[in-house]
Amino acid sequence: MADCCNNTAETRSACSEPAASDGNSADSAAAEQGAHASKFRIEQMDCPTEQSLITDSLSGMPGITGLQFNLLQRTLTIKHEPDSLAPALGAIRELGFTPVAAADATDASQPTPSGNIQWWRLGLSGVAAVAAEILHFTELAPEWVVALISIAAVLICGLAVYKKGWIALKHRNLNINALMSIAVTGAILIGQWPEAAMVMVLFAIAELIEARSLDRARNAIRGLMSLTPERATVQQADGSWSETDVADVSIDRRVRARPGERISLDGEVVKGSSTINQAPITGESLPVDKVVGDPVFAGTINQAGELEYRVTAPASHSTLARIIHAVEEAQGARAPTQRFVDRFAIIYTPAVLLLSIAVAIVPPLLMGGNWFDWVYRALVLLVVACPCALVISTPVTIVSGLAAAARKGILIKGGVYLETGGKITHLALDKTGTITHGTPVQTDFLKLGKGAPEDYQATAASLAQRSDHPVSQAIATQAAEQAVAMLEVDDFAALAGLGVHGSIDGHRYQLGNHRLLEELGMCSAAIETRLLQLERQGKTVVILSDETQALALFAVADTVKHSSQTAIAELHQLGVKTLMLTGDNIHTAQAIAAQVGIDDAQGDLLPTDKLKAIETLINHQGTVGMVGDGINDAPALARADVGFAMGAAGTDTAMDIADVAIMDDDLRKIPAFIRISRQTSAVLKQNIGLAIGIKAVFLLITLTGHATMWMAVFADMGVSLLVVLNGLRLLRK
Repeated sequence: MADCCNNTAETRSACSEPAASDGNSADSAAAEQGAHASKFRIEQMDCPTEQSLITDSLSGMPGITGLQFNLLQRTLTIKHEPDSLAPALGAIRELGFTPVAAADATDASQPTPSGNIQWWRLGLSGVAAVAAEILHFTELAPEWVVALISIAAVLICGLAVYKKGWIALKHRNLNINALMSIAVTGAILIGQWPEAAMVMVLFAIAELIEARSLDRARNAIRGLMSLTPERATVQQADGSWSETDVADVSIDRRVRARPGERISLDGEVVKGSSTINQAPITGESLPVDKVVGDPVFAGTINQAGELEYRVTAPASHSTLARIIHAVEEAQGARAPTQRFVDRFAIIYTPAVLLLSIAVAIVPPLLMGGNWFDWVYRALVLLVVACPCALVISTPVTIVSGLAAAARKGILIKGGVYLETGGKITHLALDKTGTITHGTPVQTDFLKLGKGAPEDYQATAASLAQRSDHPVSQAIATQAAEQAVAMLEVDDFAALAGLGVHGSIDGHRYQLGNHRLLEELGMCSAAIETRLLQLERQGKTVVILSDETQALALFAVADTVKHSSQTAIAELHQLGVKTLMLTGDNIHTAQAIAAQVGIDDAQGDLLPTDKLKAIETLINHQGTVGMVGDGINDAPALARADVGFAMGAAGTDTAMDIADVAIMDDDLRKIPAFIRISRQTSAVLKQNIGLAIGIKAVFLLITLTGHATMWMAVFADMGVSLLVVLNGLRLLRK
């Protein structure tokens, strides 16, 4: 739907979320390789009507390899050969549009100086239309006076509609401007002067109301962009501090954040401690403590103490910048419902147009009907033929769902995943870093030999501190907390897949797993029993041994996140079955699964094994999601219907590989995502039902002669406004 009386960016209506052309599809990717990509802002482009005109004009033009539309931001990306851009821009200008390089474009949310003039013109045309209706009803003025006032109202308010309608008709495009131009002109020609004026005014008013409502969807995304301060306090070469534009701050510069200030750039704390509200990035409800060495993210709020941090990413590549980019890209990935509606609208409008022609001609010619009555009904059908309410029913809902999820720290890569998420029947989860913290701690110590326990602990810790394996580090950390004195280790060596060995005071010791003990010939039935008991508790066991016997057992376990059990329970309430896929032994996998309530568990899996497990689920169970860290689980995440990356804040790989990025490590965000997805799906069905249902009703009452043209406009625009407001409800959840 295009603007009528209001040509300003502030009040222009938008009818759809950005929809990507076929240039976004995989089958055209090869054709686009090597092409340049130029991005332009087109203030007049905010609806599928304009998109359709541009697509028809540029399709088949030599050197144009792809088009990508973002109607919410009013941008068009043209993929083209080096010498093909100028003709394409010329074709766009012939349509009455003004393409401006995106880098030079101003924010469409800012009002323009002409805004008051447009409101004044709308008010004047409204007064004229009402006056024409009153004079016509009361017969206080001659018919020519009523006609003159009505035409004045139409011209004051409708010149933009006529201009755009003419352009559309020249390009054989039946958009809302063309339909309204034909309908209003037809009403004037058959002498319905006041009705023609009132139809145009109602059209203009409805567009303005709709534009205001749609701005909420724009602002929901644009609000992300305002989280980062424009300037930062940066340390200079001489040690002094001064305000600097964040765009000019390079990596490794030192930045200061005072209490109450927003963090300007991604970085790592180098001085001070504080609590930071990370809700804008991760959706966490509670502030997070930060000390030296911890990461901080641009857009978060420093609450308590003063911090100094080292910049780790420029402003254009901060976590927040990548979130904004991902959300913008997501708007271009059309959901299945959006594609269905687009196909339906392509068929619907020509069908109703043909019906209108038949209604105007057939009854008078074949049935002796009154030409005036049936032509009038045909004009009403033209108004009903506008598919805007239907077209707008899906994109606003999708964008609202994406924005609502982003506010919770759930980054969805496109409408297709937002829709698919509500259909998930089975969810596979990695263990380490997803269900558990991924940082094992020592839980058990069991002396087997006759020596002193502290001697065994010191020996094991001395060997463990030389290893970088997480299990060894857990033992070394425990010893450090207990202030155990470390011993000198000679001839240290790592045994791949088994453990480590070394010499202490001339005696040789080994610290390794069950397999190492068996290779040394020191395993016994008693040790096997104790190992099995610990492993069934979800613990990993290593054994300290000397040259003749096993001396002590050390059990290490990865602790479960406090949110995991709640998240699994919520998933079960939603009817989603759960499966753990882990590289840990099967006993550990089953123990952790039982602890948090997971339905099934598979252990001893390599990344390829996880991929096979996901493929098996997809082939036999339905819609499958996979939750992992985005790196080791990459094959399984890519194969799943919906892949979730946990703890994606600041992690490029996780944000790139997954379909949905959970910005913190809270597994409860997965059921929250599924709920948002199902709510979005429900609203989509409501909107489509309303749009199609009311269209069908008006088609029937128009054919029976009970509908007037202004009623049709009011109903059409009213339904558009209704579906917009219904879609925006998702932003309040």
